[in-house]
Amino acid sequence: MHDEQHKLDFESSLGPWLGKTTKIMDYYLHEALQKQGLDLTKEQMIVLKKLHDNDGLNQNELAFLTFRDKSSLARLLSKMERKDYILRKQSAEDKRNNEVFLTPEGREVFKRTKPVMKSLMRTMEKDITSEEKKRVIEILKRVQHNFTAETATL
Repeated sequence: MHDEQHKLDFESSLGPWLGKTTKIMDYYLHEALQKQGLDLTKEQMIVLKKLHDNDGLNQNELAFLTFRDKSSLARLLSKMERKDYILRKQSAEDKRNNEVFLTPEGREVFKRTKPVMKSLMRTMEKDITSEEKKRVIEILKRVQHNFTAETATL
């Protein structure tokens, strides 16, 4: 016998809505990048953005900033090296570590993603007031904090 009190109401939970929204955004981004002729994944675009903001990051810092484990980042960077978007150089300070740099091709590709990102943000924020946007950001920060605090106790 089902106990109705213990039944989870996923539709009124934040999780499914965040998940659906992320999938829709990922699809939109993928299609928009393809339309621009950019052979780029969302993950690669994030790396390009981080390096554009701070070229020469060491690989460990880049893993932390992109929320990736070291081995999956290494695979991603290998693909990006083959596309000539990035270059890895052994760190002069710590020979066990690599510093990651954008190549001229990587800079050009990043520049071509800007209109795609502007379009994504325009679409995402259409018909949403600045007050609503602030409120959503506050709530999402709280959700992230909840998980960060909870993860620390695991």
